[in-house]
Amino acid sequence: MVENSHGQQDPDEPGHDGAGDPHEAAGSPPAQRGSLLEAMDSIEGGGGRPCVMVVAFEGWNDAGGAASDAARLLAREYDAQKFATIGEDDYYDYQFSRPSVKRNAAGQRIVHWPATHFYRAALDDHDFDLILVRGVEPTYRWKAFCAELLTLAEAHGVKALVLTGALLADTPHTRPIPVTRTSEHDELRSILKAERPSYEGPTGIVGVLAALAEAAGVPTVSAWAAVPHYVGQSPSPKATYALMRHLEDLLHLSLDLRALSEDADAWERGVDELAADDEEIGEYVKQLEEAQDATDLPEASGESIAREFERYLKRRDQGRGDGHTGAP
Repeated sequence: MVENSHGQQDPDEPGHDGAGDPHEAAGSPPAQRGSLLEAMDSIEGGGGRPCVMVVAFEGWNDAGGAASDAARLLAREYDAQKFATIGEDDYYDYQFSRPSVKRNAAGQRIVHWPATHFYRAALDDHDFDLILVRGVEPTYRWKAFCAELLTLAEAHGVKALVLTGALLADTPHTRPIPVTRTSEHDELRSILKAERPSYEGPTGIVGVLAALAEAAGVPTVSAWAAVPHYVGQSPSPKATYALMRHLEDLLHLSLDLRALSEDADAWERGVDELAADDEEIGEYVKQLEEAQDATDLPEASGESIAREFERYLKRRDQGRGDGHTGAP
């Protein structure tokens, strides 16, 4: 570790998160969810400025690049600064996770090695800071890798982990992307209205980190987006959007996602055109739509309407503070 100054089907979780937004999944639990900060106050008893670590890894855990793109957007939103790196020769097989060559502003060739980077964002208007972890799933020594990550988390006052991922699933691109929320922590699960993970089978680094973090006593919650398997290539802006809205609720953030929403609309229109040109794919999408519509709860639930109105008020107040009066 260096410090300085400055998929696919491994959902640990079934269950859907919903809200009254055209890109969000229907099927919210009837009870109002609490925030992760409320849960930490209950579990930790308050005291000190808490820090939340949000984690995303490229590779098997990240269909369509949705989770790593969400972490990148969060870092940009809050001007997060890189302060540590784990990886390189200790954990990566470069024939599997190959380095890339790029040119810098001076025209020099620079080799970028696969690694895991840590960024910190000070949230002046909130009661906590964010540490964002973004990297490539390691090839070797997963237990040592996770131990190093958790040691760094403890050193920087992390009180809770949010693990994000995306998997390929039988879900139609025309419907809101389902996001599942799970936790092994009993009290956290109760406050956040999360499910207990039920998945059994091969897992990725996100699943291993979740288990080792819980064993170390770090409250952990996982959020996974379900990416339509027939369009699982990166980027997947609609899945990224769903994860960002989920994190917005979980952490009580107020994010400007209008540009990402437009990207999601454009992505959906592009897939619509592809489906229209292929009768077999079009029929398959229709079957997926019918199956999902038969199982989802009504989208305009009382909770989803209340949550959407709360988001509107937050964005309106934020816009006034910035001197803007545009639509939220």
